Amino acid sequence: MSERQARAATITRTTAETDIALTCNLDGRGHVKLDTGVPFLEHMLTLLAKHGQMDLEVKARGDLEIDAHHTVEDIGICLGRAIREALADKRGIKRYGAAYVPMDEALAQVVLDLSDRPHFVFRGEFPQPRVGEFDTELVHEFFWKLALEARMTLHVIVHYGRNTHHMIEACFKAFGRALDEASSYDPRVQGVPSTKGVL
Repeated sequence: MSERQARAATITRTTAETDIALTCNLDGRGHVKLDTGVPFLEHMLTLLAKHGQMDLEVKARGDLEIDAHHTVEDIGICLGRAIREALADKRGIKRYGAAYVPMDEALAQVVLDLSDRPHFVFRGEFPQPRVGEFDTELVHEFFWKLALEARMTLHVIVHYGRNTHHMIEACFKAFGRALDEASSYDPRVQGVPSTKGVL
């Protein structure tokens, strides 16, 4: 079998609120180059890429003088679109992925299906509304928009935890690992992994 081409995509999005250029390579080594103006999100994206073996570059300018909402939301949109484009026809992939990740006292679980049927479920509550300058409600916003644009079914569950930073970190690491599993090739899969014949 000939060597497969790396699955990568570049997405740009410009609105009155943000200007974003994002490139992801699903077959990377966890390398990142991030310039978003949102340090906590950059920390989380670094973890996602490292644990998902994804190379990720993001350059974003947003209306941070208001808050980080639009910037985080639009990065989620762009990453979702890039994942969908990079996966192309999804031939030969496992399709489903799941991961539990502990982070000290916290435990998060992510289960996903690269189904082309967008759906998002989040279960969990963060003890604090902010980590530094980052609004913790934006975690939900990021994953929700990512799931919609990637057209994946995504369940994110925070089983328990005390430290909000740890709980969010576990979510991003678990997502990276689950996506890596779902997007990986299974040599037993002929065509796409669906009885419908398409994903």
